[in-house]
Amino acid sequence: MEKASFFKDVYEVVKQIPKGKVTSYGAIANYLGVKSGARMVGWAMNASFTSEETIPAHRVVNRVGLLTGKHHFGSADEMANKLREEGLKVKGDQIIAFDKHFWDPSVELAL
Repeated sequence: MEKASFFKDVYEVVKQIPKGKVTSYGAIANYLGVKSGARMVGWAMNASFTSEETIPAHRVVNRVGLLTGKHHFGSADEMANKLREEGLKVKGDQIIAFDKHFWDPSVELAL
């Protein structure tokens, strides 16, 4: 799979995450058929800030709900603030009640 094509596929999934929901790098990779591709999804999220499209990268976190990508946003609190604006509670870079807010593309989307 070409990098540009993979990144585009990741962005298409991320754009479908509803407000107030989050998913993980690994869940996106699994949905795209790249089970061990969580790191590649992370690279795509890092590159999303240069995209001409608006990609809601703040809705992608690690497998336990940590805001591991927060350093790619404009400020240290921007990712958490965007999630709070959507109704999620964040404490110490951790989404509170992560399971309640988790959106699994393999369940929610059909290939």
